[in-house]
Amino acid sequence: MPSQYVSPTVDVPALATLLDGRYAEVRQLVRKNLAQHGDILRDAEEMSRADFRQRVLDVVVMMARTGQTGMGFPEEYGGGGDIGASIAAFETLAYGDLSVLVKVGVQFGLFGGAILQLGTKPHHDAYLADLVSGKLLGCFAMTETGHGSNVQALGTTAVYDAATAEFVISTPDDLARKDYIGNAAMHASTAVVFAQLVVNGQSQGVHAFVVPIRDETGEPVPGVRIEDCGQKIGLNGVDNGRLWFDGVRVPREALLNRYAEVTADGAYTSEIENPDRRFFTMLGTLVQGRVCVGGAAINASKVALAVAVKYGLRRRQFGTPGSGDEELLLDYGMHRRRLFPLLARTYALHFAQERLAADLHEVFSHEDASERDRRALESRAAGTKALGTWHASRTIQECREACGGAGYLSVNRFDALRADTDVFTTFEGDNTILLQLVAKGLLTDYRDAFGDLDQFGMVRFVASVAVETVMERTSVHKILDRLRDVVPANDPDTDPDAGLLDTSAHLNLLRWREEHMLAGVARRLKKGMDAGGDPAAVFSACQDHVIGAAHAHVERLVLEAFVDKVGAMETGPNREAMHLLCDLYALSAIERDRAWFMEHGRLSNAKSKAVTAMVNELCRRVRPICGDLVDAFDVPPEMLRAEIIH
Repeated sequence: MPSQYVSPTVDVPALATLLDGRYAEVRQLVRKNLAQHGDILRDAEEMSRADFRQRVLDVVVMMARTGQTGMGFPEEYGGGGDIGASIAAFETLAYGDLSVLVKVGVQFGLFGGAILQLGTKPHHDAYLADLVSGKLLGCFAMTETGHGSNVQALGTTAVYDAATAEFVISTPDDLARKDYIGNAAMHASTAVVFAQLVVNGQSQGVHAFVVPIRDETGEPVPGVRIEDCGQKIGLNGVDNGRLWFDGVRVPREALLNRYAEVTADGAYTSEIENPDRRFFTMLGTLVQGRVCVGGAAINASKVALAVAVKYGLRRRQFGTPGSGDEELLLDYGMHRRRLFPLLARTYALHFAQERLAADLHEVFSHEDASERDRRALESRAAGTKALGTWHASRTIQECREACGGAGYLSVNRFDALRADTDVFTTFEGDNTILLQLVAKGLLTDYRDAFGDLDQFGMVRFVASVAVETVMERTSVHKILDRLRDVVPANDPDTDPDAGLLDTSAHLNLLRWREEHMLAGVARRLKKGMDAGGDPAAVFSACQDHVIGAAHAHVERLVLEAFVDKVGAMETGPNREAMHLLCDLYALSAIERDRAWFMEHGRLSNAKSKAVTAMVNELCRRVRPICGDLVDAFDVPPEMLRAEIIH
């Protein structure tokens, strides 16, 4: 292993431009708006909950006037007509107070997105202009106390009354009350309500309806009961509430009818005959929210790392005995170990998120996008969101600890970052459920139908297409045979340092793990069902294997995005710096799962030790440029209010 190494220099403005990508102007607009409201971080600590909720609303409405929150809506309604720009704007908001970010997400992403994606022109004409300007405030009433991830089983009903051409919205019991609904407790006048549509006594599954919940004075309309969810772990600038509906009547036109219609005389029609496929097609149009949450989590990680790295470059402690000089925290190997693999992973996830956002823009910009492309997008969004939000939780906590007792002070931001991002792991889908969605796509390639997203429905679907088909028709074995020749096995005579910084070797190793785990899951499912096992029990017995395969798949996608980004850069110091981080991300991922690689003969004991030694060496190489790497995130100084770095 080389002992002499000169770290690359970093052109910070150029690297910041690279990170901002094609939407640099959009991101700068958001940074400018955040800087103008920099005192909101102090207000979050000092104001009462009610006052801070109003403060957050005021900021959101003011931002709406700048155009930053409406970039994804059609231009004819005051939007920017650019979905990619809207994602970039939302992600950048995560540098500031996260209650503002979530309030924006609820109003423009969830409420507005549902009307845009599930409604038709009459709905767009009626609501979008006022929604985009912030004049019409709304909420997204999907989750219920008794049902969160399992949306198909929602209890709220919408019964069609042909005599009056109205839908009657009802909450049958407390388990069916709408719960945790952002904007509901104080500010929303209108809700998009997801309910079981019943026509002529027959259930047609979950559909969405536009339902007024408050009158012009702000009081609940007749038949609607509203309750505040109360104090939360974080995000207390967002007014989460509960909703009950007692026979609330809305006109037939309240049905968001892009995928289904109910005629005046009570006939149900839809171009998508399969009810499961219709349901998941409907939910698939709302994937943008999932993409945005993952991107926001990654950007929140950048804030935490910026504070922790800058503190590590200032704070001194202990030192060489007898020298009288104390050492900077980041001159200690373990302190570098704590932060720099997380820094590398943040860069990796940033580029994976950039690719995902580009894919979303491409798919949503073309009405004729194939079903296969849409499913691939949904799967990638689910996996990236899961890894990005878990990464945020881990990174923020590690950065807090790396700042010692100072990190525990509210003024240094970690408490708000930790509390406000904690819910992201279950926002827009519980991460474990999302990885089951990824695994289902891997096992079946979705074939030609949709299945339930819960664990039981997933097993029924896999069983229905026969796991033999999965094994025969996928390229699992061919890929394993091909990769076996290029992935080094447990050979004690092999030089343990050989190929440690070979990008193709990193990719091959992650690909081999993914394909091996996928084949193993399929074999276990087949074996269990061949033995006559109950599908739910068979799935439960290997659920950890299923999630592991999905995680391995997404981690490989993240590395590929990083490698491709580095490969597309012009030769220069920034490219060298990104290559350094790419190697650190890949090797730290391999090191984290080295027990698996050793169990399966892909790493020898000596090679495993060499990987750990190289991770330490790469952290040493990152040390001279770490400050530049976090400066390139370009977090506004007003958002880096931490006393410990000023």
